[in-house]
Amino acid sequence: MKTRIFEGSGVAIVTPFRADGSVDYDSFAHLIDWQIAQGTDCIVACGTTGEASTMPDEEHLEVVRFAAEYTAHRVPVLAGAGSNDTHHGIALASRMSEFDIDGLLLVTPYYNKTTQKGLYEHFSATAKAVDVPIVLYNVPSRTGLNMLPETVARLAADHENIVGVKECVFDQMATARGLIGDDFAIYSGEDGLAVPAMSVGGTGVISVLANIAPADVHQMMRFCLDGDFKSAAAIQIRALPLIKALFAETSPIPVKYAMNRLGMEAGICRLPLTSIGEEAAKKLDQTMEAYGLI
Repeated sequence: MKTRIFEGSGVAIVTPFRADGSVDYDSFAHLIDWQIAQGTDCIVACGTTGEASTMPDEEHLEVVRFAAEYTAHRVPVLAGAGSNDTHHGIALASRMSEFDIDGLLLVTPYYNKTTQKGLYEHFSATAKAVDVPIVLYNVPSRTGLNMLPETVARLAADHENIVGVKECVFDQMATARGLIGDDFAIYSGEDGLAVPAMSVGGTGVISVLANIAPADVHQMMRFCLDGDFKSAAAIQIRALPLIKALFAETSPIPVKYAMNRLGMEAGICRLPLTSIGEEAAKKLDQTMEAYGLI
């Protein structure tokens, strides 16, 4: 029996950067406190939204350590540790596993477009090297590589500590659930597909939207878990224009703009990501106002 790290809403939390590019740990602490107060079920640190790909290893590790230590088991902490180099990924995951985290989020290798066999060997090697729970992360739009549900199922069957997948391809969510037992967690990696994913046996969502509307995302997932899909769908449909605006430019550019607009001090994005364009900012302002955030 696999142990799920969380059910419901996990926030793909941003990493606040000051104007000089350094991590703003005071703001990070405030964001974590606010997320927990709003009902978020898991803090997902140093994922795509957390701009982990711009962090040197020591800084990456320090942000994860801080998130785990500051959260202090008020909710679980899932730490992003993927790499396109298996040996590097194992080294990073091994060091993170020494912190008080609840699990690792491992993205598929980017740029090195391996085969399904290569994916199996890559994640198997990592699973054997660490003894913490692992959630696989399949996001073809960012990595250029798609991990098939059959590969996920094989990994889940062969490794007890591979406990879930963050999946961004809807039909693969349903296929994975058909192949893998109910104790395996399937998290939607797309805010716009959160409720549909739950309808085919999903476990929750790892959400960008939750950075600015955490209570709504939590409630939407709670309705799904309670079987009230009509109420969940009402939240999902209302949020769709806002979700679309949050991805009008490469994430996390828009969500950091939205957070700063709301006084959350998310700071800048690191290059090569830049500040939001005028047209996207205007559209995001309009959708936040229509949603009731401003």
